[in-house]
Amino acid sequence: MKVLKFGGTSVGKPERMHSVAQLITADNDQKIVVLSALSGTTNALVEISQSLSEGKKAQAKQQIDKLESHYRTFCDELVKQEAGRASAKAIIDEHFEFLNIILKISFNEALNKDILAQGELLSTRLFCVSLEEAGIPAVLLPALDFMSIDEYEEPEIPKIKIKLGNLINQHKGQKLFITQGYICRNAKGEVDNLKRGGSDYSASLIGAAIQAEEIQIWTDIDGMHNNDPRVVKKTFPIEQLSFDEAAELAYFGAKILHPASIWPAQHFNIPVKLLNTMQPEAKGTIITEMPNGNGAKAIAAKDGIIAIKIKSSRMLLAYGFLRKIFEVFEKYRTPIDMITTSEVAVSLTIDSEAHLDQILKELQPFGTVELDHHHTIVSIVGNEVAATPSIITKLFDAMEGIPLRMISYGGSRHNISILVNGQFKEKTLQVLNKGLFGLE
Repeated sequence: MKVLKFGGTSVGKPERMHSVAQLITADNDQKIVVLSALSGTTNALVEISQSLSEGKKAQAKQQIDKLESHYRTFCDELVKQEAGRASAKAIIDEHFEFLNIILKISFNEALNKDILAQGELLSTRLFCVSLEEAGIPAVLLPALDFMSIDEYEEPEIPKIKIKLGNLINQHKGQKLFITQGYICRNAKGEVDNLKRGGSDYSASLIGAAIQAEEIQIWTDIDGMHNNDPRVVKKTFPIEQLSFDEAAELAYFGAKILHPASIWPAQHFNIPVKLLNTMQPEAKGTIITEMPNGNGAKAIAAKDGIIAIKIKSSRMLLAYGFLRKIFEVFEKYRTPIDMITTSEVAVSLTIDSEAHLDQILKELQPFGTVELDHHHTIVSIVGNEVAATPSIITKLFDAMEGIPLRMISYGGSRHNISILVNGQFKEKTLQVLNKGLFGLE
């Protein structure tokens, strides 16, 4: 069995949804198809939720009506027969009745999660209506019936495996299953989600749970590129990456893949393919256990980085000092991306402001704390890249004139990371594209 995930742009227009139907029926292989919400829907739902949280119910009502109008227009083009249109209308009526009812309910975080789940619930149900009209047999497997996370927001793979297996076994001989990405149930049994970009994560978790033959991630770009094509004019798709290389790229900013989506596939050694819905004939990128050659493969950039420096002339070489620093971040479940040390200071980076005030308060006793916002981590990724002497020379030559805040070299054999002020991000990506790949 294969797992195929289609992102929001892949199902964002009726004709694209029809194209997805053709792609998933091009062969007779058994498949689980994971769908995101239609492009723009999750953003719209976030805005509705934000308006409700601020008590702006009139504004929320306008946003709900606008989104409903979009879906009704969408369905007019998606299905043409009377029976299909009646089914699509009933689905839209149901979900937007819910969104209108919540205007009368006190807002809370559980309700927020319910609101955000509507996008995937709508896209999958409407897609199944479209398939039915086209005479394509398929079974909808509600993600809320099998996808779950524990109290630490970690996926419960053994439970997912059992529940999903039982659901599939109820439909012997069925070749095509449709389910939602992103959404799940939490430890309390409430509707929750795997955070933004979580549909990739859903696909990887499902692939791991069923021991899939392969996982396919379909987007609107032909695979993982060597650099950000939105910033750099000349880029190229990478044919093959190892799990380690892909994990580094995803974590450090490559938008095509959700950072958490690599480890389930890697743990069970399931190949992952990154493919283009708009150009299905393109090779895309395949991610497997084994690397394909050494050296720099790609560059990724992660924005919104906060640099923190703790400086004290009396403590850095003191036994246990770094442990005490790390314990502060562990207490507030805040990952550290980069770290450098000197005899009198330690500098590190984080990517979230969620507990920043509490963290800074607890760091104060250790020394003088300095804070810098709006930085970007730029990572050069490739198998054994840190062990390739020419790479570091090319990197520094290319970076001449661009101020470096930090550099991480040697922490991973597959990654060299540098920290620059966010205003230098685009220039950094461009000069490294030329310096490392010879592309202007």
